[in-house]
Amino acid sequence: MAGEEAMGRKDASAAKLQVDQYRKQIGKQDYKKTKGSLKATRLKAEAKKSAAGVRDIILTVVAILFFLLCVYAFFYLNLRTELDLDVDVD
Repeated sequence: MAGEEAMGRKDASAAKLQVDQYRKQIGKQDYKKTKGSLKATRLKAEAKKSAAGVRDIILTVVAILFFLLCVYAFFYLNLRTELDLDVDVD
């Protein structure tokens, strides 16, 4: 039984080494990128974040304008029908 436990530990450490090697390989690939491309990637990510804020502001303004248009249309139609009824009574 002691041999089986030791074998399991060896397998686990071998898997950990493979993961570490994979991470090192990815790190080397990132390191190979030029500073300009890394800066461009960072600026692009920041632009996306700020664009989301602008989009939310625009949607809020559009929603408020739509609400005001609906209120205006309601009162316009309501007053127009009342004026039409007044004309018919005379």
